[in-house]
Amino acid sequence: MKLSKLGICGILSLLSYTAMVVFSPLAYPGYDWMSMAVSDLSAVGAPSAELASRLNALYGPCGLVSIMAVCVASQNLRSKLLRLGIYFFAAMEWISDVGYKLFPWVADADTGHPQNVMHLVVTALVVIFSLAALILSIIGARKEGIKSLFIWSCVCLAAMLLGPIGTGIMPKSVFGLFERFSTFTAVIFNAVLGTFLLLGNFGEMN
Repeated sequence: MKLSKLGICGILSLLSYTAMVVFSPLAYPGYDWMSMAVSDLSAVGAPSAELASRLNALYGPCGLVSIMAVCVASQNLRSKLLRLGIYFFAAMEWISDVGYKLFPWVADADTGHPQNVMHLVVTALVVIFSLAALILSIIGARKEGIKSLFIWSCVCLAAMLLGPIGTGIMPKSVFGLFERFSTFTAVIFNAVLGTFLLLGNFGEMN
């Protein structure tokens, strides 16, 4: 099987995550997506936790398969910065998948709860690695001459920055809206890289 075919896993990861975000609130009475975080849907003690876990089952495994395949295919790229950006993004995916499984948010506890503190630490690392990956990808894609990836990287970086800025300065009533800019950006960019791999834009490698 050609390595490029594994790029479909990035798209499946996005679809699984989207299904979780869209349908899990049905099992959470009173959930307000405009003000509440996505992590509240899968939090320990949340009424929607079981449904969220089922819908999100493909998100982590498929996302990791896709980005690791992209890492292998990136050996064909001339730009070291683009390869480094992809490696940083892969590291972010591993931190996200392992970190959030180890430290899921506890619904009935405040931010001072040890598990919630670690959840926030994981979130900070995910954002830092994502920003570094996107900046490197912008510079690298430009040097590599992949205009479409350059554009996607710029759009995702803008959305990633909009998330924390919005949650920091806007009212808490729209926290969930801006938080989704950050969470969806990472999942979408993984799907973008998977699509590029699927289309053979990183070169063919069996």
